[in-house]
Order: sequence, then structure tokens, then C-alpha cells
Amino acid sequence: MNIPQELKYTKDHEWVRVEGTRAVVGITDYAQHELGDIVFIEVPAVGKQVKAHGNLSVVESVKAVSDIYAPVSGTVVEVNEALNDRPEVVNQDPYGEGWLAVIELEDASELEGLLSADAYRALTEGGK
Repeated sequence: MNIPQELKYTKDHEWVRVEGTRAVVGITDYAQHELGDIVFIEVPAVGKQVKAHGNLSVVESVKAVSDIYAPVSGTVVEVNEALNDRPEVVNQDPYGEGWLAVIELEDASELEGLLSADAYRALTEGGK
């Protein structure tokens, strides 16, 4: 399983790449693997206000429909529109072309509550 060291993670299997005052968000390799083939992703609207742990989006796979939670609070300033036509990109490249949204951080201190790569690996290997 691919867990890039430079990213932060949530217990709900979202990842965060911090770029200044913005957070690029997606679902992890573990999540996409558990979901199976992704057939639809509801990308959030630009301008949507989100709270940490609140609903950001929905992903539908051949196995299940699952909520995607915002790892941080802020405003959605960019979304990956390509996922509307090619949701399977999340299965193929979850940390690259499969990113979901960019959130302008409301409170950067929330990043401290996210998991490191090592902590996230321990979580997933523990079967949780």
C-alpha cells in the first residue's frame, strides 16, 4: 500500500497535502482499494464552506456508497472536475491526478490533529 511520507492523513482515510494556506485533499490508496472500482464521485462545489470532519463529498463504487469527510475547515476553492468524467482516476492515481478538492484553510492549527504517514500506516495495518 502506498502511503506517501509528505502527506497528512485522517482516520477516515482522506489525505492532505499542504500548499501554503491551502490543503489539497483526496482519498487514500487504502480507501480506494477497499472501495473497489469507483464509478462516481460527487465533487464539492467551489465556494462550499466545510468544517473538519463534516461532509465534503460522496464516492460511489461497485461495492458501496461512502461519504468523504473534510479533513480541515475552510472554503473549497478548487475541485477536480476531471473526476466527473473519469472517477476511476482515483483508483489509478489517488495521490496525483485523483485529488478531489483544494480547501483554503480556515484554521491551520487543525493540521496538527491529522495523522503522520507512520501513524496512518499503523492504523491501516491494525485492521481498523
